[in-house]
Amino acid sequence: MTSRYRILTYISALAISLAVIAEPTDSRFLKEAEALYGKQGSDTVRRWKDMLDNAGKTGTNEKLLMVNDFFNQNVAFRSDQEIWGKSDYWATPLQTMGIQQGDCEDFSIAKYVSLLKLGIPDEQLRLVYVKADIGLSKPQAHMVVAYYTTPTSEPFILDNLSTEIRPASQRSDLVPVFSFNSNGLWIGNDSKAKANKPETRLSRWRDVLLRMRAEGLDTL
Repeated sequence: MTSRYRILTYISALAISLAVIAEPTDSRFLKEAEALYGKQGSDTVRRWKDMLDNAGKTGTNEKLLMVNDFFNQNVAFRSDQEIWGKSDYWATPLQTMGIQQGDCEDFSIAKYVSLLKLGIPDEQLRLVYVKADIGLSKPQAHMVVAYYTTPTSEPFILDNLSTEIRPASQRSDLVPVFSFNSNGLWIGNDSKAKANKPETRLSRWRDVLLRMRAEGLDTL
């Protein structure tokens, strides 16, 4: 099995249609947060909703900044092994906000969902797997969110490793491996190297979508 085929297989359900995240039922979502995570978790969710309400009145740049800052300031980085006792687990935004902890994938999923809720079109967003140079002996697997003003423009990167949102050309520490959204996936940093949406429907993304719905954060 080739490396590219493994990527396509693994990412298949990450391309499930996710054009819009519906507004969660406030009472249900908050009740879930309080029941599962207590007052601290529900307070974080309330602050998130306040942030979305305020960001909804602003322009795109402000939306990106407010979402990036909210999760970078309210969530502490921990590995999946530390949090969940698993080598790889994708948390829902409610879980991430409830325990105020997550790894790079959890930060990215929560930011991506938040930006969709603020009306940023999915075709302008991608979740990006990269190799990150963080000063260790070798680059580390990492995930970020990329925002494109146009389909072929240089993206801006939202990252839990940095407080700044910078163009990709200013992030020499990140080497793209592949990226995806609900429309498909791209290999490396070639905006034209798009693969058709795979048909397989089993993945960590499908699982996290189902758990989002169960928590009151539904997809359309």
